[in-house]
Amino acid sequence: MKAVVMAGGEGTRLRPMTSSMPKPLLPVANRPIMEHVLRLLKRHGLTETVVTVQFLASLVKNYFGDGEELGMELTYANEEKPLGTAGSVKNAEEALRDDAFLVISGDALTDFDLTELIRFHKEKGALVTVCLTRVPNPLEFGITIVDDHGKVERFLEKPTWGQVFSDTVNTGIYVMEPEIFDYVEADVPVDWSGDVFPQLMKEGKPIYGYVAEGYWEDVGTHESYVKAQADVLEGRVDVDLDGFELSPGVWVAEGAEVHPEAVLRGPLYIGDYAKVEAGAEIREHTVVGSNVVVKSGAFLHRAVVHDNVYVGQQSNLRGCVIGKNTDIMRAARIEDGAVIGDECLVGEESIIQGNVRVYPFKTIEAGAFVNTSVIWESRGQAHLFGARGVSGILNVEITPELAVRLAGAYATTLKKGSTVTTARDHSRGARALKRAVISALQASAIDVRDLENVPLPVARQQTARGSAGGIMIRTTPGVPDSVDIMFFDERGADLSQAGQRKLDRVYARQEYRRAFPGEIGDLTFPSSVYDSYTSSLLRSMDTTGVAEAGLKVVVDASHGSAGLLLPSLLGRLGVDAFTINPGLDESRPTETAETRRSGLVRLGEIVASARAAFGVRFDPVGERISLVDERGRIVEDDRALLVLLDLVAAERRSGRVALPVTTTRIAEQVAAYHGTQVEWTTTSPDDLTRVGRAETTIFGGDGRGGFIVPEFSSVFDGTAAFVRLIGLVARTQLTLSQIDARIPRAHVLRRDLATPWAVKGLVMRHVVEAAGDRSVDTTDGVRVVEADGRWVMVLPDPAEAVTHLWAEGPDDASAQALLDEWSAVVDGAGR
Repeated sequence: MKAVVMAGGEGTRLRPMTSSMPKPLLPVANRPIMEHVLRLLKRHGLTETVVTVQFLASLVKNYFGDGEELGMELTYANEEKPLGTAGSVKNAEEALRDDAFLVISGDALTDFDLTELIRFHKEKGALVTVCLTRVPNPLEFGITIVDDHGKVERFLEKPTWGQVFSDTVNTGIYVMEPEIFDYVEADVPVDWSGDVFPQLMKEGKPIYGYVAEGYWEDVGTHESYVKAQADVLEGRVDVDLDGFELSPGVWVAEGAEVHPEAVLRGPLYIGDYAKVEAGAEIREHTVVGSNVVVKSGAFLHRAVVHDNVYVGQQSNLRGCVIGKNTDIMRAARIEDGAVIGDECLVGEESIIQGNVRVYPFKTIEAGAFVNTSVIWESRGQAHLFGARGVSGILNVEITPELAVRLAGAYATTLKKGSTVTTARDHSRGARALKRAVISALQASAIDVRDLENVPLPVARQQTARGSAGGIMIRTTPGVPDSVDIMFFDERGADLSQAGQRKLDRVYARQEYRRAFPGEIGDLTFPSSVYDSYTSSLLRSMDTTGVAEAGLKVVVDASHGSAGLLLPSLLGRLGVDAFTINPGLDESRPTETAETRRSGLVRLGEIVASARAAFGVRFDPVGERISLVDERGRIVEDDRALLVLLDLVAAERRSGRVALPVTTTRIAEQVAAYHGTQVEWTTTSPDDLTRVGRAETTIFGGDGRGGFIVPEFSSVFDGTAAFVRLIGLVARTQLTLSQIDARIPRAHVLRRDLATPWAVKGLVMRHVVEAAGDRSVDTTDGVRVVEADGRWVMVLPDPAEAVTHLWAEGPDDASAQALLDEWSAVVDGAGR
């Protein structure tokens, strides 16, 4: 006997899940509903099956093919238009003319004994046997009454409660003889229950009803879809589950990686090649699809998560459905009954209320509170550029496909035949993405000079030597699973705001230039880049007195690319240097705040025991440095800025110092004492770079380990700052602790507050209004200065739904009070 699986329905009540996926492909326990149906047919010997398809038919065909993987023979009958339950089977008449056949829905979950149903049909000599079952609420189904012999006496489609006369309903599973086709008109919509069966009953044809025992769930609503998952996990329905039972009720598929410190409370299912990190909690009736990543601190309960989803740290998913290829970012909360469609982005700390529907390809902005469905609008803002280029989680937000499009857009902003310098850090992710970037540049008629793995300052310097621009890919500082794609201008500096907007426009329009066959760009690999950099650096810097001072220093390369540069530098510098952690470590392309701190503590111990003048620790890409004084004590980054400022200003006695407006005003006292002045800039690195290029600028820094040494470069350069510091210490004959001791203590505190994009402008207006008659500086954000000199700065983040606050006072308590006062202003405006 053959079977007919009806797989053409749109499943409109299940939108947005069925907006981009046919209902039969919706996964139940990580396997399409229709696959469960086909496996049931196979168990009962029904291996020859015709599948009727209409809505998104190609997706069904592509998934199941000819059925070989299931050990079945599948053929397809395609409807050009909806033909109804009977019309779609009539459309497959040619394949079903020879014998009785079974009709079953491809989107209902069941484990009925089909063999017994077929036996009953043959025993009764029926023209049609309707498979029936009993349900507590028959309103959504067709009620059927049978007599004592099983013959159907009455049908009623979708009754009201006043019409309910039975709990026995039609499951849409039938066994039929081929004569039935004589009662179905071709190429017009016809239904079994509404059109064909009443006609058969009028004519007295043998229609029987078989009341089946077992499980049956018509997965027609979101509630029934979630219930079907729970029923499978609870064992209420007899279906196959891939994988093995890790513990009672906890099913884990092949290749899944579950950390021993993850909390699992079954019954639940984790799909193949999923990854569940330590500290994640997955509770009852949760289904995690294939290739899903569940980060530490995430909580999932009765959640159905489709394939290739990213579930961020501290996110909370309860009783919801998440479509495939969707990213749920850190601390997002999705409530009971909510459904997120395919390929959506749910931003950090956003809240999606219960029963909200978010349709496919939508972005929910960070910090948003969503209590109505998102169907047409996006409710999000696409911020391509962040603080340092385009940043995001590797293979979640930043994929090779995105890298190709970005590089293509960047190339389109340049002239054909231009040269772009590419570089990366020592991580595998950066290596893979850089190859995608190079291909896109060449395909856009751009010649590429690839430096491979080099420190960031070397990449900038080499870009400035004849290239139209540069691209550097590195691991985001402090975030091991994220990457930054950094774009440089022809001087090796970060792309300006105007350049970013131009690239953004090309990317948004997707109007990428493509090279003709004879215009494909060239690829070269420059040699001797480290010697070139070192020679240029030493020619530019004042190293007088270094050789005579006999300094001993300890240098920590942090297992990063800075270690590649140090051998060619230290020998020519004339200092007694002890280098630690020089080897590259692909597993540690960046360092967390804790790792950095423990590294500095260890560096301090070595400096003190070696009686060195000081210790310096490079970040993994050689852009920033941290200092330890001769006693082995850590010089905090904000103090290190004041120490270097004091040394440079004392030696130069004139000129300007570039500092961001968030820097302590003690910097003004230090600069003025030595006859120099501060030029305040925005917090953007490219603004510091702009001031750093001016002839009168003698120094710059951001208070986070980034230093500009203008005589060599106008961008942050850890190596240049290190060489400058050696020369200054050698000539002053003062220790770092002595210099630090003569500088007053600063009391600057910082706080970050979540602020939805939609109210950021309102928040800043409230801040200005709250300032009243007090002095206001709008160099960057709003800085409010009190009459006693205390100040607070409020700055909306350009890439995240966050507002940053800084406050400075004569002591910590005063600064804290000011920070609390203005935090209340920001919070009040955001509500």
